[in-house]
Amino acid sequence: MREARVYCEVVPGTTPWAELAERRPSGLILSGGPASVYEPGAPQVDPEALRAGIPVLGICYGMQLIAHHLGGEVAPATRREYGPALLRVEEPGGFFDGLAGELPVWMNHGDHVLRLPPGFRALGSSGNSPVAAFANDQGIIGIQFHPEVVHTPDGREMIRNFVLRVCGCSPTWTAGSFISESVERVRAQVGGGRVICALSGGVDSAVAATLVHRAIGDQLTCVFVNNGLLRRQEPERVLDVMHGNLDMDIRYADASERFLSALAGITDPEAKRQTVGRVFIDVFEEQARTLGDIEFLAQGTLYPDVIESTAHDTVASAAKIKTHHNVGGLPPGLRFRLIEPLRYLFKDEVRAVGAELGLPEDMVQRQPFPGPGLAIRCLGPVTRERLDVLREADWIVVDEIKKAGLYRQVWQSFAVLTPLSTVGVMGDGRTYANVVAVRIVTSEDAMTADWARVPYEVLGMISNRIVNEVQGVNRVVYDITSKPPGTIEWE
Repeated sequence: MREARVYCEVVPGTTPWAELAERRPSGLILSGGPASVYEPGAPQVDPEALRAGIPVLGICYGMQLIAHHLGGEVAPATRREYGPALLRVEEPGGFFDGLAGELPVWMNHGDHVLRLPPGFRALGSSGNSPVAAFANDQGIIGIQFHPEVVHTPDGREMIRNFVLRVCGCSPTWTAGSFISESVERVRAQVGGGRVICALSGGVDSAVAATLVHRAIGDQLTCVFVNNGLLRRQEPERVLDVMHGNLDMDIRYADASERFLSALAGITDPEAKRQTVGRVFIDVFEEQARTLGDIEFLAQGTLYPDVIESTAHDTVASAAKIKTHHNVGGLPPGLRFRLIEPLRYLFKDEVRAVGAELGLPEDMVQRQPFPGPGLAIRCLGPVTRERLDVLREADWIVVDEIKKAGLYRQVWQSFAVLTPLSTVGVMGDGRTYANVVAVRIVTSEDAMTADWARVPYEVLGMISNRIVNEVQGVNRVVYDITSKPPGTIEWE
């Protein structure tokens, strides 16, 4: 929907219609899910949302919920459908406007609609689903397949048809419109107050700071904390870019020794995240006290951070995967009020906003970097020596990916220092040294990712350079795990 330039939000399916109505939605989409509508405790939707007179699109389980609540019948299918199927469109136009009469789609269901609800008609069928799509005259549509996956080639056009033709939305949600709306919102929230923002070196904090600066100018002060967990030459590059392109008040604090001391002996990745977050807050608040009366804190929180970090705030059924350093509010006692202008954006949208704001391309197109920095890519204990090894290996990975012209084609490319040592042979002698893993993935929004099919000669050059140029490494491995089942970071 965002790609169709229509704004949307993800909310729990159990949200009462009275609460949804306050948002004045032009339409609703009910997502798929693994449950059966008849199971005890199966996710439900407020039936009033289906009778509110606005268009609704039910996908897979969402379609079955519509049938269940509006008088149809859902039952286990004798012949289930998992994987590719061919949809026969029986009523063109509307949801299927401009598309062929037979469409490849992706199915993933064991139940199906056995009997249509009153007032509904079939729009399409497949080999194992006599009713693979249905609709009524009020704009309620159900589809048994998944249009949101790449395995349904025309899925994006179907969603575009739903939001533009069925719901009547206008494709006006652009980077420019987002900036103007956000600037007004920040000005209204801050008034005459002062704001502090932490620069991390990544695109998220840079875009957030630039957006807030456009709104309130000199009322913003940025703080760049060197936590000793950054990539090679990171502090110098960040300060050069931000000072060179933006007239901002930026304070620099070198707290690397403090972070390394706090991380000493910690190997659990979640404990590392929490430790880095705690020390950062302490350092940041100390810096803030030197600035006088600061009321607001600006952060570069993104939508995937929110979804992955909490099972109850934005998406009730989303499992907590890991704690993100800038999600979940502020620690008790911290006096700031939060400003999160990017909270409902995905990374590709943040890049578009950054470009619209005039940030340099090398900043806008930088690959994502975790908030806790190299602490979670340094598996096992975090020491200055191990971080130096990791920094050098990571530099080589990115350098070779750039030389091969792949930097913009992949989502992330980085090295991981494992806690393993293996036997090797170097200079006719036995070695027992570190194993470095290389992780390169492709993705659109970081919610899912696939391992990048990098040419063998590029991987070979990365491995050869790491073993030859980085002291203490004698083996390099390449991670070919997708997300899911893995995550992008190793931790």
